[in-house]
Amino acid sequence: MFRNPDSAAICALLREVKTVAVVGLSPNPERPAFRIARALQGFGYRVIPVRPKVESVLGEKAHASLAEVPERIDLVDVFRAAEHVGPIVDECLRLGIGRIWLQDGIVDEEAAAKAVAGGMTVVMDRCIWRDLANLCAEVANAD
Repeated sequence: MFRNPDSAAICALLREVKTVAVVGLSPNPERPAFRIARALQGFGYRVIPVRPKVESVLGEKAHASLAEVPERIDLVDVFRAAEHVGPIVDECLRLGIGRIWLQDGIVDEEAAAKAVAGGMTVVMDRCIWRDLANLCAEVANAD
């Protein structure tokens, strides 16, 4: 059974990360993905939207897939239903992306195991914003 990294490892991950590709980033300010991505920007992260049929979100050019992102991606933050996680993990593995975060309520044990077996760091069923604000206060207050 999958286990998330411990608190210290999660905070270390969040200190190392600079660029976050948000898969499923909605342009709707009422959606959790938008609010969390905006908060990530406020913490100093570069947020790259990954969402087909959208030109930009939060002032950043959107891309239809992770493969289309020209910049190096440090972390993929997923706001898609669990049934979409497997293909996202496959794409991360193909592209050599080493970290994936599945937001609250998104659980795919099989995809998580595949990602870990492929050398990825996986955080599943947790809110990155909440962890930054509460668990890793020193990261959130770094600037």
